[in-house]
Amino acid sequence: MSDIIRDPHSRRYDAFGTTLAVVIYLFLLAPIVVTIPMAFGPTNALTFPPSSYSLDLFRIFFSSPDWLNPLLESIKVALGATALAMLAGVPAGYWIARHEFVGKGLITGLIMSPLVIPTIVGALGLYLYFSYLRISGTTLSLILGHIVVTLPYVVLMIIAGVHKLDRNLEFGAELMGAGSIRMFFTVVIPQLVPSLLSAAFFAFLLSFDEVVISWFLASSNTVTLPVKMFSALEWEVSPVIAAVSTLLTAISLLASIVAIAFKKTTPVET
Repeated sequence: MSDIIRDPHSRRYDAFGTTLAVVIYLFLLAPIVVTIPMAFGPTNALTFPPSSYSLDLFRIFFSSPDWLNPLLESIKVALGATALAMLAGVPAGYWIARHEFVGKGLITGLIMSPLVIPTIVGALGLYLYFSYLRISGTTLSLILGHIVVTLPYVVLMIIAGVHKLDRNLEFGAELMGAGSIRMFFTVVIPQLVPSLLSAAFFAFLLSFDEVVISWFLASSNTVTLPVKMFSALEWEVSPVIAAVSTLLTAISLLASIVAIAFKKTTPVET
């Protein structure tokens, strides 16, 4: 029989699993559902549902240097961290995926260690180290600190992408006389474009949203947007935070849609 008749118990388990998944998703989405309407509310208080609707909170955000400067700092740090993480992570991920060498496990473990070390512990270590180098509180220290967080994810995504590639194409390029570097840039990189874009998007968003490391490393002149939001929540409850949260949600959603759309339009190797 081509079709398998499922027993009632199995159908009940499926229904329970689906219901549980829907409840969990609704629980996770509830803060976003509440925050977005509040971003279009009055400027004097955070209320849900809003008593009136306007774009005043967004106007305040885009016209206030107190919010725009942290936004520009976050963009600058995220772009720098993403670029350097990609420069280091792409060749590292390819080399780990394609080669066996002495100390491979140790090196891979060191690269991935930020995933298991508590962020606050790593942030304290970075603060002490950069203070010793006398660069703490600078944009450079923020970029270097964010690389520590973003690099493992870039390497993991590149490793996953390399494992899906046809290795015979690399062998063929080398047999035709292409050197390792030329083969990497002319054969491997074009096939890795979806993974490269996904890794870059993810690294940028991860750096842009980072708050713990930024809190330790930032100074009064290098405050990032998440640190500004955290400070605003700690010392004052500014309604502008709702507008900022809505913008960040929209940016993350847009980046995810672009990444998914690009993957769907990319032919899959068979």
